[in-house]
Amino acid sequence: MLYEYTLATPREDFINITPQLREAVSKSGVTGGHTIVYCPHTTAGITINENADPDVVRDLLLGLREAFPDRPQFRHAEGNSAAHLKASAMGNSAMVIIDSGRLLLGSISANSTGRAGAGFM
Repeated sequence: MLYEYTLATPREDFINITPQLREAVSKSGVTGGHTIVYCPHTTAGITINENADPDVVRDLLLGLREAFPDRPQFRHAEGNSAAHLKASAMGNSAMVIIDSGRLLLGSISANSTGRAGAGFM
């Protein structure tokens, strides 16, 4: 079964998609197994990370910007090569275990999608 969600996202950020995942698991009636969270967009990624301290997102964004800066040598016509690099490093999917009808996440974890048009999450 496939559930699709469309998100409006800013150029750079992490968006908590855990509520949508919980809704999909609930609708599915699945009580045990796993789910694959996938983002087909080539300048967005999927990650599971802490969601209790907003400084974690700030630090992740900072780290990604520093690890993958925009460079004048990039030749991609859309001008968002750094976003493609960041998305490739993050990955476009995550697997989450479902136990007793619930996502098995840590107490402060969340699934997030990162997004970039001309930049990155």
